[in-house]
Amino acid sequence: MFDGFDEGRLTLDHSEVYYRKGGSGPPVLLLHGFPQTHAAWHRVAPLLAGQYTVVVPDLRGYGRSPGPAPDAAHDHYAKRAMAQDVLALMRSLGFPRFFVAGHDRGARVGYRLALDVPESVAALAPIDIVPTIEMWDRMGMAGALRSYHWAFLAQPAPMPETLIGADPRFYLHHLLRRWAGDFSAIEGPALADYERSFAQPATVVACCEDYRAGATVDVAHDRADRDAGRKLACPVLAMWAIRYLSSQSPLATWQRWADDVREVALDCGHFVAEEQPQACAQALAEFFGAGLA
Repeated sequence: MFDGFDEGRLTLDHSEVYYRKGGSGPPVLLLHGFPQTHAAWHRVAPLLAGQYTVVVPDLRGYGRSPGPAPDAAHDHYAKRAMAQDVLALMRSLGFPRFFVAGHDRGARVGYRLALDVPESVAALAPIDIVPTIEMWDRMGMAGALRSYHWAFLAQPAPMPETLIGADPRFYLHHLLRRWAGDFSAIEGPALADYERSFAQPATVVACCEDYRAGATVDVAHDRADRDAGRKLACPVLAMWAIRYLSSQSPLATWQRWADDVREVALDCGHFVAEEQPQACAQALAEFFGAGLA
């Protein structure tokens, strides 16, 4: 995976960010989601690398990026903290302003970065999400059954960590199969990377803290922005999977958070970058301005 990409690490005060970097041209930051690692982008990143400089990190606590110990307020795994990690990474590479595409939890990091430091994000592509507070507000019975993991992972430690720890590979595969439209698209090397990551107790703790933050401090940050009428200043591409969001377009929701919003719907399950890599890459490249050769 990632042939021709360099590997690197950036040490920060509370974490260490592992990343891959390749290509040339305007900078693009690709952020993965739960329960994956940077390997989720292994089929898209090379397609973009002909026109862009592509940076693909593991988020704080995931994969090869060791995270800090949990704290009572869950600030250490707030999307604001994760956004500061990737901002520091991009600045260290000489990119003060860049394009961002994020999938799942990575999309939450991306829009938080765009709200907190708008001058850093030239354009944002959140994939298969709506903002965190909007997700909680619309949950309802059907949503709670479909997205039960939001409440389960947010339960106080060590309950979810203990249950997952009994068979982490089983739980990982349960989630991947539950959300994929085509599980076979999650290829061997990438799947092996997810398995290695999820087998580490520290990763499971970080994932749970990620969701605990999503039920507490992340909601507070979103509410403050929404109540203040603060919007995303950059163009937004809401990319979504028809077979994951059940044909419920997120466009109207994102239009409440940004003035310049467009959408792309792809016929696949949740793992867009693996199930529809060519279409995903093409849509991102066109949105960011260069297209694909």
